Amino acid sequence: MFGKKFRNLVPVIQIFRHNHGVPFAPNGRAFPISGVSTPKFVSADEAIAEIQSGAHIYIHGHAATPTEITDALCDRAATKDYKYNFHHIILSGKVRWAQPEFYGKIRSNCLFICGGMRQAVLDGAADYTPVFLVDIPKIFYDRVVPLDYAIVSVSPPDEHGYCSLGVDVDCTSAAVNSAKHLIGLVNPSMPRTFGDATIHASQFKAMVETDREIYCKGVPESIGEAEQQIGRLIAENLVDNGATLQLGIGGIPDSTLNSMRDHKDLGIHTELICDGILDLLEANVINNTKKAFMPGKSVASFAYGSRRFFDFVHNNPSFHFASCGWTNHPDIIRRNSKMTAINACIEVDLTGQVVSDSIGEKFYSGFGGQVDFITNACNGYDGKGKSILAMTSRTEKGRAKIVPTLSKGAGVVCTRAHSHYIVTEHGIASLFGKSARQRAYEMIKIAHPDDRASLEAAAFERLRVMPSPNF
Repeated sequence: MFGKKFRNLVPVIQIFRHNHGVPFAPNGRAFPISGVSTPKFVSADEAIAEIQSGAHIYIHGHAATPTEITDALCDRAATKDYKYNFHHIILSGKVRWAQPEFYGKIRSNCLFICGGMRQAVLDGAADYTPVFLVDIPKIFYDRVVPLDYAIVSVSPPDEHGYCSLGVDVDCTSAAVNSAKHLIGLVNPSMPRTFGDATIHASQFKAMVETDREIYCKGVPESIGEAEQQIGRLIAENLVDNGATLQLGIGGIPDSTLNSMRDHKDLGIHTELICDGILDLLEANVINNTKKAFMPGKSVASFAYGSRRFFDFVHNNPSFHFASCGWTNHPDIIRRNSKMTAINACIEVDLTGQVVSDSIGEKFYSGFGGQVDFITNACNGYDGKGKSILAMTSRTEKGRAKIVPTLSKGAGVVCTRAHSHYIVTEHGIASLFGKSARQRAYEMIKIAHPDDRASLEAAAFERLRVMPSPNF
């Protein structure tokens, strides 16, 4: 009983810890086990030898995906009557168990759907759990998902036996602190990071060595004109000097950052950081000096980028990596000055309902930290934050993204009440405090020109009144 109450206090204790500089590790994973030596290095097959069929296993994600060990589990499942349950967010590299030959043998529970798992989810061979990023640690701490093992990538132990979770702390720190056993893939190319990434080698049941580079972001695709225009609109009209930024990954965040070169004293507090911030850091545009909370630090829960970016992060004390249960906690987000959240979406109706995790009836991605930041950025304690959602007005195939009513089966991630600013290449819709009639007017104004007449007719049919900016 005490244990459950304690786990429910984890976010509160984490906040207290960061405010007062008190070290914290719920199950002591950051500290050495007294009298226990560092585990010897073994092969991937030896590392998984004691994992029982039916085990629930957390798989480290993003750049840290431990492919060598998941491959060993796949080999075992393919040749023996073993079944496993994997839990994870975004994975990189080849996801072997997403192939039909592993259906029924290894079942993933996707806390965010990545490209490698999308077809398996659509086929019913993998699960999708809709959840706010801030709440994923609770799933592990409260044993809603009881983890038998956590398989994670770490940097090599230092002279004191300490490893680093590197650029992927996110929900992994909670998985590490909740799982019964840990298996580590030791990768020399994993950056050592500051914050909550530390774990002692004695905590691992087994360690496996690899000399493979951690997964890096490839050469970025060229940013389309529509995305570039969206980035310019956001940067020039909605981002103030001294703002604290939360951005995702992709064309729109990258173009927004590219358009901020004339800004001053920007800061970073986000769940994800990537290459887009490098040039601004080197130009002193991002310097974190005006942040009310953790000044001087770029705060994130995970990073994904190029090797150049990872080398920049390595042993760099200006970066602070922490659990998403902390970075995305409402009280932490609201403490940031001029908190400005910029997120992408898939579809928006005329009243401001936002779809981000599905395309019609088909699950596509996940909630991630969008609602965490969209809800709390505009409710910052300084009263100067902004919540921004952005998308192109049409898909690459020419389908309208601003619609009279949402597609059949589409799930609302951000409600009408969450929507403050919606941006397309055609402009900015300001929805906060607006009536449905006024919202329809704002949304039609930023729709593709060829869609506006039909949207206006549909708005009149739905609302029984013409869209108008007036009360």
